[in-house]
Amino acid sequence: MTEAELEYRRRSPRSRELAERARELMPGGTTRTTTYVDPYPIYIERGHGARVWDVDGVERLDLICNYSSMILGHAHPAIVAAIREQAARGTGFAATNPLEVELAGMLCDRVPSVERIRFCSSGTEATMFALRLARAFTGRPKTARCEGGYHGTHDFAEVSTHPDPELAGPASEPRPVADSSGTPAAAVAATVVLPFNDPAAAAAIVMRHAAELAAVIVEPIIGAGGVIPPEPGFLERLREVTSQHGILLIFDEIISLRVAYGGAQARYGVTPELTTMGKIIGGGLPVAAFGGRADVMELLLPGRQDSLPQGGTYNGNPLGMAAGLAGMRELTEPVYAELEGKGERLRSGLQQAFDSHDLAAQVNCAGSLLNIHFSSRPVRDYRSLAAADKELSREFFLAMMNEGVMFAPRLMAALPTCLTDADIDQVVESADQVAARLAQTA
Repeated sequence: MTEAELEYRRRSPRSRELAERARELMPGGTTRTTTYVDPYPIYIERGHGARVWDVDGVERLDLICNYSSMILGHAHPAIVAAIREQAARGTGFAATNPLEVELAGMLCDRVPSVERIRFCSSGTEATMFALRLARAFTGRPKTARCEGGYHGTHDFAEVSTHPDPELAGPASEPRPVADSSGTPAAAVAATVVLPFNDPAAAAAIVMRHAAELAAVIVEPIIGAGGVIPPEPGFLERLREVTSQHGILLIFDEIISLRVAYGGAQARYGVTPELTTMGKIIGGGLPVAAFGGRADVMELLLPGRQDSLPQGGTYNGNPLGMAAGLAGMRELTEPVYAELEGKGERLRSGLQQAFDSHDLAAQVNCAGSLLNIHFSSRPVRDYRSLAAADKELSREFFLAMMNEGVMFAPRLMAALPTCLTDADIDQVVESADQVAARLAQTA
């Protein structure tokens, strides 16, 4: 057991007790695989602004903000007020409500490629329906996705998100690999895998399978897979080759919508047919959406003979719509510009801390999204991500938790608007101290 883990255990006796009880009720003691941490997760009791407090009373800066969804931080006054007001009026009806119309209009205005939109409750649902819609619209059976991208946990998303490189074939010709047991062989067979940031190889694969491809789905910035921005020409080449062959291009902007007022598609100037959204659009509540070109979305029109049904008890629920509206109103273009500056300031400070101790590390950054990778070479795709030092990442995560700074276990960060310069200085100073200790033992 390392010094960092011993200190982690010492600081969290109540969390350890809860974890032991929780393991008797939920596999791993958690209801989300992404919140599981070895040796056990910290149990958060409350949050305010950029900080959270766990059940042992330990205060930490929260740099993950519920995996990027809490862009305004915790318990933002405008969102709290909107939730309270709507809760007093009712939290759900078997009917449409005026708030969903208002939020739909706001999202369509911000993302011009989205001419029509439908709400759902999770990013997994959003990508599932977007892919189904593409297959229905084109009549083609297969879809393509980039190796290392994350599109949720439905069957057609559970392919080549984190494959063993030894099973996944050459980097320029990735082979589809099931992400977990239970992924149907049919889903694997219906998936074509592309290399991220290799435009020539990706285009060649798309052209080879063009006749059977309904869509190419891509995170314009790979999020959960390492915060990997697209290199110049990659998204543009995907746009060209899909347009040439009548293949729908789907941008999964569930995470990347936070990098610009109009999302990553506005940042990079590439327009897809369909877009999936989530995280920030719900103000911290479970809200997601998919939308795009009107003629494609019209397949969802009730009453059509070939209509694609889409249900969901909580789709467009008034509580989520109220929170989403309150949150999105706060996210003006100047706010995005300020967040961009905070991201770059933190990236620069972290990189300097690692470099000053000769610790091989890369700090990937795109707007307010960051990810630290302990690697001697740039992380630009899944294969370079897979080669990074996972043990060093775990030590850094635990040590930073002990310093009062919470990254995701994979060292991803999603900065909130309420993060101050003093907070950034605290993170950099803590990282410098941890890097010094890690360099001594490396």
